[in-house]
Amino acid sequence: MKYKIVVFDLDGTLVNSIYDLAEATNEGLKAAGLPTHPVEAYKTFVGNGREVLVKKAMHPCTDEKKRSIVAETFDSYYALHLNDHTEAYDGCRELLEKLRDSGIKTAVLSNKPDEFVGAILDKTYPGFSFTAAWGKKPELPRKPDGASLNKMLFDLGLERSDCLYIGDSDVDVFTAINAGVDMLGVEWGFRGRRELLSAGAPKVAATPQEIWRYIND
Repeated sequence: MKYKIVVFDLDGTLVNSIYDLAEATNEGLKAAGLPTHPVEAYKTFVGNGREVLVKKAMHPCTDEKKRSIVAETFDSYYALHLNDHTEAYDGCRELLEKLRDSGIKTAVLSNKPDEFVGAILDKTYPGFSFTAAWGKKPELPRKPDGASLNKMLFDLGLERSDCLYIGDSDVDVFTAINAGVDMLGVEWGFRGRRELLSAGAPKVAATPQEIWRYIND
């Protein structure tokens, strides 16, 4: 097969986490005395990491003290409630197992703070072992900078040409471009087919089964 590793975005790609992200952010907004948002609005807020999520949710407020309250409340609330509603997308477990059984490594690269990633994967994909699962690490820039993906590949002894990166937003398209790897979009996430194609995704899958067929073409 062409690829030795498939690296997945997390939120909106492997897991539907929008409800828990929205609730945690809304708790922070309430603590800071700011208006909250409906869950649907958060589909356009997430994807660039917690800092950007908080900034978008607070807009137009830019008060630094309030930002700290929102961020700190988010962290404490999300740590306790990150798996209240978060679930794996249908068909993704089967895809991961097919990749594993065919000898292709699987990994996760998220802009979510690194400390949250393992707990979510343990709940949504119990018993499945990823080759690597990284969130946002302090020493590396967040996506769409390609440094974290390139560092992951380097640590695993793999080349850029060995990797297919999969995600649901323009951030993921730009991450793949910046890292110099192939990319495939998924339309079932938070942003949809139009955003992915507009950002330059070469192909967008409607189902996990389509990803498997794409890899085996």
